[in-house]
Amino acid sequence: MRLITFVAQGRQRVGALLDEDTTVVDLTAAAPDRPEFGSMLALIESGPAGLVRAAELVAARPTTALVDPKAVRWCAPLPRPPRVRDCALFTEHLAVALREMARRQAAAADDPDAAFDQLIASGRFTLHPLFAERVLYYNVDPLAISGPDDTIAPPEDATELDYELEIAAVVGRDGRDIAPDDADGYVFGYTICNDWSARDLQLKLMQTGVGAGASKDFSTTLGPCLVTADEVPDPYALAMRARVNGEQFSLGSTASMTHTFAEAIAQFSRIGGVYAGEVIASGTVASGTGFDAGRHLKPGDIVELEIDGIGTLRNQVSL
Repeated sequence: MRLITFVAQGRQRVGALLDEDTTVVDLTAAAPDRPEFGSMLALIESGPAGLVRAAELVAARPTTALVDPKAVRWCAPLPRPPRVRDCALFTEHLAVALREMARRQAAAADDPDAAFDQLIASGRFTLHPLFAERVLYYNVDPLAISGPDDTIAPPEDATELDYELEIAAVVGRDGRDIAPDDADGYVFGYTICNDWSARDLQLKLMQTGVGAGASKDFSTTLGPCLVTADEVPDPYALAMRARVNGEQFSLGSTASMTHTFAEAIAQFSRIGGVYAGEVIASGTVASGTGFDAGRHLKPGDIVELEIDGIGTLRNQVSL
């Protein structure tokens, strides 16, 4: 199923897309007495039984619960996930991005080339071997989740907004000490993630050595829908694209991942466990930012991230 969260009659609802995404079955309205349709998180936590009930409603297509998707406001499929980890499942992008950060930091020096060589020699802008050995991640603020067609504004004192093209897996059930061979069975579904960055602020903050902080936490966009795992035969063979005002800026593939979602789930389950509804974002695919290409977003730009089998996540940069 292709599941969405949307607002109708003043409240959030859970729906399933039909007819090539031209119709929505409002699951909340179709079964108002069923707690599993109170929110997307409730549906995920209800387990296989909830999905079976949802599939029955989709098959029945109750006419009183059919909605025009263009007539309602879509939200992030999981507006308030219990946890979000942004991982380095793609490592190729990181190596390129670190060198570009060093080059930009060195640009203000009297001898930029010499300053760049010194920064690279410091090791701070070279990808650490640990990235290839295990899944590294940082925690994303789950209170700063945005959705399809939301307008995205940079944080205070930042002007250089950038997109990051990512795929995310949503965990379907709680688990601890999960065997790697069993970890795929813990994926509920997949969505698109735009891990927005304020590049000018990020470059300043990273010089402190304490991380990106406010340059990342202002907004992370998920959507447009949450596609259940059974509808994604191979999550590691999906084309990924980013367009700005209709022009393609980025092209990549999930085939270039260094680590899989199963590896991430198995690793995380050994340290505190994983929980139904938590989001595991992949990190950025190679070439998946404007920063990589030396291109900058402008106020009013329309950014579209597209992944085969999931859809297109669209947002506008604030004016």
